[in-house]
Amino acid sequence: MKIALNTDYLEGTGQPEKYLRMMAEAGFTHVHWCHHWNTDFMYSLSEINEYKKVFKRHGLTLLDIHGSAGQEKNWFSTVEYQRKAGVELAINRMQMLAEMEGEGVLMMHPPYYNEYYDGETKKLIPGRIEAMMRTLDDLIPAMEEYNVKIALENLPADTFEVLPSYLKEFPAEWIGVTFDSGHANMAEQKGLKLIWDVKARIEALHLHDNDGSGDLHQPPFYGTIDWNGIAKLLKESSYSKTGRPLSFELSMRNTPFFNPELKAAQPEEKIREFLADAHERCKKVVELYEAL
Repeated sequence: MKIALNTDYLEGTGQPEKYLRMMAEAGFTHVHWCHHWNTDFMYSLSEINEYKKVFKRHGLTLLDIHGSAGQEKNWFSTVEYQRKAGVELAINRMQMLAEMEGEGVLMMHPPYYNEYYDGETKKLIPGRIEAMMRTLDDLIPAMEEYNVKIALENLPADTFEVLPSYLKEFPAEWIGVTFDSGHANMAEQKGLKLIWDVKARIEALHLHDNDGSGDLHQPPFYGTIDWNGIAKLLKESSYSKTGRPLSFELSMRNTPFFNPELKAAQPEEKIREFLADAHERCKKVVELYEAL
């Protein structure tokens, strides 16, 4: 059974081979590359070529890459040189996806309106939205060169006031949606209803669970998400036409296997227990999806 898992289920920087090895041994077949998703780190060709060897060594296939909005290299910054640096950072991840023969897309965070923010906070965002539109225009030549599509993610407590505007401005040929189930489950599960309006543009997945109180990135069946409903959504979405495996974005931290006193230095046996349990839970979601 083909199932994808994120690389940063325990830590998101450094050489991830040991985590990839244990993922493969637990039964995961595909990789959602999520290292450095929130940094300004640029991957060199020597690093990319090394990761290609690592994937081959462990029988893994790259699915998607979680690109970085960056810290100073921010693709929707209203400071122009920072925005342009963010464009270069996104292109770096496109190159990585192409060189590693990824089967999916580049997943990115756009600016958005948050259900938890008030009207005054919302007024800070429009300049970023305009910058985002310029950036997407700037990235089209690179999308053509590397044959890579960008999938914009619904974010925690997303009101979906902005996401449809990106989809209206740019065709499905270039811009799709990354559906994040955990984000959609926040703010009284409103996002789980709103995501149906953009189901025809879903190109990538961040499947994980929570109880609605925060972005916990738990494996399925820990929280309050209706996984039968998620399976139905995915089967009716454009994702079902891609032929790609379901992709999960999980964290060990909010599970019983994690010892917070040890931080990232968790015993390998506990990491393996977490992965075995997570794989079984993910497998149940795949079975729900495939049964429809």
